[in-house]
Amino acid sequence: MARITFNDQVYHCVNNESVLDCLTRHGVSIPSSCKSGVCQTCLMRGSKGKIPKDAQLDLKPSLVNQNYFFSCVCKPTQDINIHLPDEDINPKLIATVIQKNKLQPGILQLILQSQSPFNYQAGQFLNLTGANGITRSYSIASLPQANNQIELHIKKIASGNLSTWIFDELEIAQEVLISGPHGDCYYMTEHHRHQPLLLIGTGTGLAPLYGIIQDALYQKHTQAIHLFHGSRATTDLYLVDTLLALKKQHKNFNYTPCLSGSSSFSGATKGRADVIALQQHPKLKGWQVFLCGHPDMVNTMKKKSFLQGAALQAIHTDSFVHNHHVETPIKPN
Repeated sequence: MARITFNDQVYHCVNNESVLDCLTRHGVSIPSSCKSGVCQTCLMRGSKGKIPKDAQLDLKPSLVNQNYFFSCVCKPTQDINIHLPDEDINPKLIATVIQKNKLQPGILQLILQSQSPFNYQAGQFLNLTGANGITRSYSIASLPQANNQIELHIKKIASGNLSTWIFDELEIAQEVLISGPHGDCYYMTEHHRHQPLLLIGTGTGLAPLYGIIQDALYQKHTQAIHLFHGSRATTDLYLVDTLLALKKQHKNFNYTPCLSGSSSFSGATKGRADVIALQQHPKLKGWQVFLCGHPDMVNTMKKKSFLQGAALQAIHTDSFVHNHHVETPIKPN
């Protein structure tokens, strides 16, 4: 008889009983709908114990890699510890600020040095808590091989208490708290290496995409990599010179900066990044697609990418609101 630990309570699962049925029998309510592993409403995450493989069928490899599973079809054969999918199960770690660089007047590159090992995939995001007690989530733009150095791109928001504090008050050598990582929008060598990549981002949605691109190139990705980064104004386009230099260094990397507003500069394509990307790449069967930035763009492009041939499991998303992450542990803004 397997034991299920959930919210610090232990529940005994009878033979051939699913996690969902066990919790329901004990009066514990968790989100569910179809009870057949199709709707994904009952998604949960394991932190201890082995999750049966058949409870992870049809999940993206990146979610399987993080021990997510469908509770309605999970029939454990050994003791497991489980959590709701948006629960932050990682301890808070101390990180020291080692660099603050302005990438644009309103966009900051913040580089942290974690004082403890922080294991992540480029493109995931972390929770950052400042001295003012406010927590926000920010995408990781660096590679995990960077000796516990973590790069974040932060946009200053007029009403953003944490981003304003980071811009105006946070100093070099000062400490902050971080936890995570979270998210499944990242590159997986064993699944993605031999497929072309399409990456579309707006604003600081470039941060996770920049991490993914660096990781793919580091892992010697064999197929084409196409990045489309867009904004309304030139002040929200950044790392342009860095990305152009990367394009010169790697024949399989292509970069298209896009401007949809009245601003312009000679190197940018006029129009929205998502529209231009699909005009240039109308057939996406066999591609891996990464979408990061404004939720309207992400949601629209997810549908369009699927209609133009991309498999749902090959579409990876990270939605932002105001180009930074909100105060929730797993849904960024």
